[in-house]
Amino acid sequence: MRIGLYPGTFDPITMGHIDIIRRAAALVDRLVIGVAINRDKGPLFDLEERVAMIEAECVSLSEQTGIEIVVHPFENLLIDCARDVNATIIVRGLRAVADFEYEFQMVGMNRALDDRIETVFLMAEARHQAIASKLVKEIARLGGDVSKFVTAPVMRALVDRFDHK
Repeated sequence: MRIGLYPGTFDPITMGHIDIIRRAAALVDRLVIGVAINRDKGPLFDLEERVAMIEAECVSLSEQTGIEIVVHPFENLLIDCARDVNATIIVRGLRAVADFEYEFQMVGMNRALDDRIETVFLMAEARHQAIASKLVKEIARLGGDVSKFVTAPVMRALVDRFDHK
């Protein structure tokens, strides 16, 4: 069984993330969405909220793809998380060259820690390449329309969080 791990903070989950999840599901028999706790980033949504949003989005994706998609919070090293869920593939989404430079370093370090786990890069579709959770949060905080970047339930959560009516 090929188990893939798609890690991230997902604060919040965006259409870009959903695109990568859908495409990653075609590569594996089971896909684990690793939600990084990452207290240092000071996420807008707490872990339980992020997990709930991802689980809600993944129900239909799992039905569409026929692949089991599960959500797994983690706070340890990515490579240890991959071992914990028996993943042999780590899936990373790329938007731009800057993403690749960082990810290239991460792959080297992860390979040094465990060379049995491969990393696969998926480029975001062109229409999703500019989407970043950080920018989505900023637009929402300032009362802008984020409906092109997130699903309706996530948009409602952002509006509620920033108390825009």
